[in-house]
Amino acid sequence: MVARAVAWSITPAALPRTRFAKGLTRASLRRSRRLSLWRPMACRAAHPPPEMPGKKSPAAPRDAALRLRSAGRRDALTALYEAEFGLRSAAEILGRRAASGEVEGEPLAVASALITLIEEQRPHLDATLERLAPAFPLASMTHIDRTILRAGLAEVLHSRAAAPAEALAAWTALARTYSGEPARKLVSGVLGTAHREVSTATADRDGGSER
Repeated sequence: MVARAVAWSITPAALPRTRFAKGLTRASLRRSRRLSLWRPMACRAAHPPPEMPGKKSPAAPRDAALRLRSAGRRDALTALYEAEFGLRSAAEILGRRAASGEVEGEPLAVASALITLIEEQRPHLDATLERLAPAFPLASMTHIDRTILRAGLAEVLHSRAAAPAEALAAWTALARTYSGEPARKLVSGVLGTAHREVSTATADRDGGSER
């Protein structure tokens, strides 16, 4: 009789209070069950499978080539800027840096080709700059601004090593880095105008040849 009294001393109404006495309610239990089902999917989403070894993004080679050309432009700019002071030619300065191992590989080839192009086209480049930016005479420009404008214009107008849009963006960025915001605006305006003129002339020529 005592055992039966003890057994029935816990009424059915008291069972929920006993079962969830530690703060666990039916609602929280249901949430925990849902979370236990959802957690493996969340973990899979948060930790995507690793890429297969040896597979590279298609953009990776293009990005690598762009970095090499950007390095070559900086090397050319360094040599051309130093040559502005008249102690050595830009080609000699670049050759000295190549001999010491500072410049090599693809950046050296890009810088060398760009320096040669600028030296060959300098009269035309200067005349074009004076026409496109009459308010900024070359003689009154700083060495770095004049150098960036010549180099950028040479690549936009006369080089096929990279797309003109890439050259325009690259030299505009170099102007902002080494000279400041006013130079960036000047370089962007001059090179943008030159690029539009060339594009228009090319379109007219191609259209005329079709007719």
